[in-house]
Amino acid sequence: MTQEFVISVSQSAVYTVLLVSAPMLGLALIVGLIIGIFQAVTSINEMTLTFIPKIIVVIVAVVIFAPWMMKIMLTFTLEIFDWMILIW
Repeated sequence: MTQEFVISVSQSAVYTVLLVSAPMLGLALIVGLIIGIFQAVTSINEMTLTFIPKIIVVIVAVVIFAPWMMKIMLTFTLEIFDWMILIW
């Protein structure tokens, strides 16, 4: 196992994590921004107001994007197995 191989696997793992988590994080960011603007306009300073909508949006995003996320993770897992076979 060379240094280049380890770096390549690490880069692929980080890219996969970012790709799989992007829909949930993006939607949570958009909902948080919308609620933040609403709070600024109405002068509502309730800190817990953002939690429930974000949780709901993230759960809905997981349900919607689950097949795509599983495809990405399965592809990465199969690549890892292929790389391990090449090493041995």
